[in-house]
Amino acid sequence: MTTSGSRAEQRRRTEARILDAASQIFLTAGYERTTIRAVASAAGVDAGLVMHYYGSKQELFRRVIDAAPAPGIAPGHVAEQILANLADRLVNEPAASLALLRSMLTSPEAASAASAAIARYQEQIAQAIPADDPGLRAAIISAITLGVMVSRHLIKSDELAGADPAQVISLLRPCMLSLAGPPGG
Repeated sequence: MTTSGSRAEQRRRTEARILDAASQIFLTAGYERTTIRAVASAAGVDAGLVMHYYGSKQELFRRVIDAAPAPGIAPGHVAEQILANLADRLVNEPAASLALLRSMLTSPEAASAASAAIARYQEQIAQAIPADDPGLRAAIISAITLGVMVSRHLIKSDELAGADPAQVISLLRPCMLSLAGPPGG
């Protein structure tokens, strides 16, 4: 006997398989070269089922981004949390994040899909900043961290690509403390 619970569970497993396959293909092929057929084949389903669950490649990409773990930002020591996360990403090249960044830089559809995830991260930061303009400060912090990541790992800027991560963090600390702290703090 088939119950609605088992059908719901089967649907969740199928969606998860599709999302896992899409994550891997977006990571290796990038947004532009990823196809719904390739995702379907990797997930062991029909391409029509991928479209049924996700509607479009852009929506599938958005869901992959949404499923990726985001670093948590809690009130108190916001700058140090952001710097610790950045330090880790400077030392341990985040292949998945870089593939998503590369896709965002080369595809307007991918950039549009990623904007909601970036906005959520900025909102997390903004909620933890005790200032009159936390949204602007969070946007600047996000731009700095994205810029450092792109310059170091994708563009491979000579100075930044070869720089000691501890020195990069040390140079950024006063700026981050100023942006993430209370006004005049």
